[in-house]
Amino acid sequence: GEIDVVAQRLGTVVFAEVKARASLDAAAESVSLRQRGRIVDAAQYWLAAHPKAAGLPLRFDVILIAPGCLPRHIPGAFDASD
Repeated sequence: GEIDVVAQRLGTVVFAEVKARASLDAAAESVSLRQRGRIVDAAQYWLAAHPKAAGLPLRFDVILIAPGCLPRHIPGAFDASD
């Protein structure tokens, strides 16, 4: 699996998926349940390799990109139980 962006902000580890499509709606629709599961699996793998971050709160964000539009950042777009 892959994670596009891993960041830490205010004590929270953020795993962000970046999706670029022809429209923001198409980008949002492309983050399927299956893909969210792969992102969560990749985050667990990353956390295993970075034990100092393992006890911190986690958040899964999505950043949507489309031509002619400002990027749309959706904090907490899904969680590990989705």
